[in-house]
Amino acid sequence: MIRVAAHFERTDTGRQRQANEDAMLARSPLFVVADGMGGAQAGEVASQTAVRAFEEGLPEGVLEEVLTDRIQVANRVIHDQAHSDPDLAGMGTTITAALVDTPGERVVIGHVGDSRAYRIRDGIIQRLTRDHSLVEEMRRRGQITAAEAEDHPQRSIITRALGPEANVDVDIQSVPAEPGDLFLLCSDGLTSMLDDDSIKQVIVSADSLDGAIRHLIEAANAAGGRDNITAVLFQVEDPSAPLPKSGPPVPPDRPTAPGAAVARPSGGRRAVKWVAGALATVAVIALLGLGLWIGSRQVWFLGTDDAGRVALYRGLPYELPFGESFYELSYSTAVQTSELPPGRQEVVTGHKLRSETDAVDLIRDIEEEKGIESAR
Repeated sequence: MIRVAAHFERTDTGRQRQANEDAMLARSPLFVVADGMGGAQAGEVASQTAVRAFEEGLPEGVLEEVLTDRIQVANRVIHDQAHSDPDLAGMGTTITAALVDTPGERVVIGHVGDSRAYRIRDGIIQRLTRDHSLVEEMRRRGQITAAEAEDHPQRSIITRALGPEANVDVDIQSVPAEPGDLFLLCSDGLTSMLDDDSIKQVIVSADSLDGAIRHLIEAANAAGGRDNITAVLFQVEDPSAPLPKSGPPVPPDRPTAPGAAVARPSGGRRAVKWVAGALATVAVIALLGLGLWIGSRQVWFLGTDDAGRVALYRGLPYELPFGESFYELSYSTAVQTSELPPGRQEVVTGHKLRSETDAVDLIRDIEEEKGIESAR
């Protein structure tokens, strides 16, 4: 069983906007971030309307269905408002909502648009949502690289939002949660200024959850603050073993002395010292191997299997002597890597580390482009 140990949230207008069109809700175990768009104050109306759809809480039921239905309700209300009031015509909003399932030890996430959800575990940040944006679609098709996507002039154009249509497709997923996991929901005012690694570094180096949120806002503004910035950060814990009420969200590693257990008083025989040193070396290697193995369970990458097909791997793309590796084959497609366009081949052979969601989505895109129904 898990529960929310603590949460902190902030929103900021940024340095280049006159008004704040972001909205948020943080009522444990439910968290929502919305980023509005539209002329005059329409964006602010849209995002606040989306958040209000969650303010009375959620009914009983299958959590994925409940979350999807509530987002659909918000979409219809915003759509009707935009069509009934000329001043609100064309308004819309993104939404990213997270619901902590305490007995299920998971977080259910509903998502539309380019606001994002992340999970930080064991010092590794994973993007849990896929941007519904023009640039993201171009990147996924191999038309541009990830580096080009970061600064693309059209990165703010989104392809899916609440409001423009009477019905909207909602991305819904369930993410396993473990004690100590950190979850971040944020608008693109943060992610357009800071990349994923920078976001992680700010959080893990902070002295508290509140400090992490404040430093994220400050860093985004220092980088230009081109848009409104909203961030919600929460951490989960085991009720039977609560986390400390104060201190850094990610406790620093305690210094270790692998050779301490075999240390000998000065003046001991040289052979004993040699054995102690050898055991210390073995211990260090074992710890490094364990750390790599743990890390390898959190990341995924695309590659080519022994038959030359596009494949999905779990782990790190590294090999050790004697045939040992830090990855395992998870799924092979029916698509030959050599048949892909150059841009797509680069995506497959580059072995870039990804979240499971991002990697699976890429596999699906590649199969769909070849007219193959994905088995993933």
